[in-house]
Amino acid sequence: MADTNKIPSEIANAIVDVAELAAIAAATMVGRGDEKAADQAAVDAMRTALNAVDMKGRIVIGEGERDEAPMLYIGEEVGTGSGVEIDIALDPLEGTTLTAKAMPNALAVLAISPRGAMLHAPDVYMDKLALGPGYPQGLVDLSMSPADIAAAVAREKGVAIGDVTACVLDRPRHKDIIDSLRSAGVRISLITDGDVAGVINTTLPETGIDFYIGQGGAPEGVLAAAALNCVGGQMQGKLVFRNDDERARAERTGVSDLDKVYDLKELCSDETVFCATGVTAGSLLDGVRHAGGKVTTDTLVMTSATGIVRRVRTERPSGS
Repeated sequence: MADTNKIPSEIANAIVDVAELAAIAAATMVGRGDEKAADQAAVDAMRTALNAVDMKGRIVIGEGERDEAPMLYIGEEVGTGSGVEIDIALDPLEGTTLTAKAMPNALAVLAISPRGAMLHAPDVYMDKLALGPGYPQGLVDLSMSPADIAAAVAREKGVAIGDVTACVLDRPRHKDIIDSLRSAGVRISLITDGDVAGVINTTLPETGIDFYIGQGGAPEGVLAAAALNCVGGQMQGKLVFRNDDERARAERTGVSDLDKVYDLKELCSDETVFCATGVTAGSLLDGVRHAGGKVTTDTLVMTSATGIVRRVRTERPSGS
């Protein structure tokens, strides 16, 4: 991996191993019907691997607040305690249900940045709109209807609106979004889980996804923004609060304007390195595979300092 500007190359390389080891651990629980055990396996492996990295790491997007998560909680210090200060956003297993049911597209995901670069998003929902690279800034925004967003994308691409594809998480709360897109003749790629992967799909031409829209977890929104930051995409996010407890949670993380619409550089303002390793095979990555005494992983690595996107296939002895 090429040297980065502010993140030492040895740390950038190390987080690839971190994602791979979490994915390998989670893969032992594929198809076993136990979401909690699958998540715990990934958390344990990712935390152990992070603590072996020479850095002063701090979790800014993690498994929850300290009173909700015993490890990889927001604010936890990880690493050996020597070296540069690094902020870490992670989801040790995006797709616990996918893993438990042996369904496609489960991932182990993390991103790193210099200290203070990523939004400390509270564990609430976020309205999200993401667009891949190559479009002018301001082409679309969250105030537009889904149909109008698709029309703007179609005009910019020079295609009919029926040739535009939107990615939407398949949830009852997205009925109005889906109805708006369907009424305009837009193609919709519905996903069952994993909106980080959904956003990343907008950056890869082979997926055919033009934009992602919908409401999902705010922490996952920051992780997705870290990926888009590496390739020049666009994203907007607005926190959604269902009760006073969630508003208080946001205030504890330093959010003062509860109605703010964040753009990409407010979600992730500096250099980032993003890694996602497939746990189960999917449209984005292959899953963990065991054969001939070897375990093989498939990892997507994005680096904002260089704009380079790599797929890393690693083979290591089983049990190592």
